Amino acid sequence: MKIVLDTNVLVSALLNPYGPPARILDLILLGRLIPLYDDRILHECRQVLLRERFGFEPQGVEALLQHVEQVGRKVIASPLAGHHAAPDPEDCMFLEVALAGEAEAVITGNVRDFPSAIRQGVRVVAPAAFLTLVR
Repeated sequence: MKIVLDTNVLVSALLNPYGPPARILDLILLGRLIPLYDDRILHECRQVLLRERFGFEPQGVEALLQHVEQVGRKVIASPLAGHHAAPDPEDCMFLEVALAGEAEAVITGNVRDFPSAIRQGVRVVAPAAFLTLVR
């Protein structure tokens, strides 16, 4: 199953190894989910995960992102029509990659950042709701 992970899901997975985001990361590590990404998503993940306040080891962050690149699929995405209607236009990259890669879902801790007016049919779900869907 192809999915797109919002950066906040990776952060949550690393901060709390027992929560739904960590279960999703486990499914990626086990090869049951295929993460779709592009250079923008990897760049944001790297920048956020390396913030000092989280205290993640740089080597661990790089190993995780390298694994995502190895097991995932890189997508070339087109700009999203109507991105100006998004609460945070920067988040549109996740929808753009999902559309281009035909992902089953964008998984995010901030579903409200993806109003239905900009989704273009892409399913946007919170981590716990996604786990319910795949059971």
